[in-house]
Amino acid sequence: MTDLGNSFSSPNHPGPYPPNSHCVWVIQVPPPHLVQIRISSLAVEGPSPCLFDWLEVQEQIEETSVFTRFCGSVAPPTLNTNSSTAWVTFHSDGSIGGNGFAAQYRAVLPAQKSCSSEELMCDGGRCLLPVSVCDGHPNCNDQTDEAYCSQKKKECGGQKSGNYGYLASPNHPRPYPHQLLCMWYISVDEGHVINLSFRNFSLETQDVCEFDYVEVHDGGSIGAGRVLGRYCGTTFPPDLTSSGSHMTVVFVADEGVADSGFNATYQAISVLNKTCRPDEFSCSTGVCLHQQLLCDGWNDCPDGADEQSCGNSTYPPFTSSCEIIEVEMCQGLSYNITSFPNIWMSISDQREAATLLRQYRVLMEMTCFEPLRKLACGMFLPQCSPQGGVLQPCRSVCSSAEQQCSRALDLLSFSWPFNCHLLPDSEDPVECSQP
Repeated sequence: MTDLGNSFSSPNHPGPYPPNSHCVWVIQVPPPHLVQIRISSLAVEGPSPCLFDWLEVQEQIEETSVFTRFCGSVAPPTLNTNSSTAWVTFHSDGSIGGNGFAAQYRAVLPAQKSCSSEELMCDGGRCLLPVSVCDGHPNCNDQTDEAYCSQKKKECGGQKSGNYGYLASPNHPRPYPHQLLCMWYISVDEGHVINLSFRNFSLETQDVCEFDYVEVHDGGSIGAGRVLGRYCGTTFPPDLTSSGSHMTVVFVADEGVADSGFNATYQAISVLNKTCRPDEFSCSTGVCLHQQLLCDGWNDCPDGADEQSCGNSTYPPFTSSCEIIEVEMCQGLSYNITSFPNIWMSISDQREAATLLRQYRVLMEMTCFEPLRKLACGMFLPQCSPQGGVLQPCRSVCSSAEQQCSRALDLLSFSWPFNCHLLPDSEDPVECSQP
């Protein structure tokens, strides 16, 4: 495409894109103009690190190729490239899909780099979404995203403790202010879980919750646990229950439409008093599991109670056949046997794992490639356990690789692809592996 501006989208958009697609658009604008790309909608199988379906933008800066990859349901901020040529690739695998993407590009002079009205521009051309502004983590080299944040931080959020509490959007029930990032950190006594219940709820109505929304995390910080849900519009969220004694509630508002907001109450519930439905099983932590997870060969309760006393189970016993690792990149680990399917990464066999691991081969020249290789192989081809099932890598393996590699990946515009907090925090070879 050589116009000064145009639009493009995934096949069949706004309908679902077909499986096994691979589309490449080459965008060229006349120098000294640069390519600016805005992705107006995104619904691509995720989440990060975008291993199955993805939208990727590549630009050539001097002798270096810079890749930026997107997936999920939240459109990224405006992308101001530093090149007059950009390669955009859309890829889908053979399974789960989505409605794809719609994007626009235009030619801009270096001095005309811009961001949309709700985005912040820093570093002379980098755009940030509102959720990344004043979040306590500098995302810009010039750190302007964390400047002038004291007033915003005082408006809402904070620490909440005790057996019962209340939280609400600023000014509720009057309209909340624009450009907010509020975080409530809720903690209760050990041996209790948190039940959060919304009493009023009215945020900006939108098809995808990306402008104004409430997001609830199961844990003491963002990224420490699974996301219990993201909510917007006027439909009340369901009552939400944490798996432990910590929960984090995030409220984001952009510069656009404001509504009356929300209020919610929370209370601590003793795991001894927490009851599950008749068709559910209760772990000692209070977490309720569906009956289908009982005696399936996987420890879904932290203490493995769901896999005990399974002799009379109506569920078939779990059988796992170990197989020799044949993927060349993952040979020479501390173990040489794995097992499929890999339920954590949704990988059916070694051939599919090898295909997904190819993207890491481009990093072979990095000095930290070896710890990254061991971690990636441990995730994609996990160790087959003699007790049945497979072992994830220990959290220390992930943390060590992240510490050694994350800065180098940042320089290549790769975000760190693994959440180390989701891995077992243990060194016990029965619980996790050291590839």
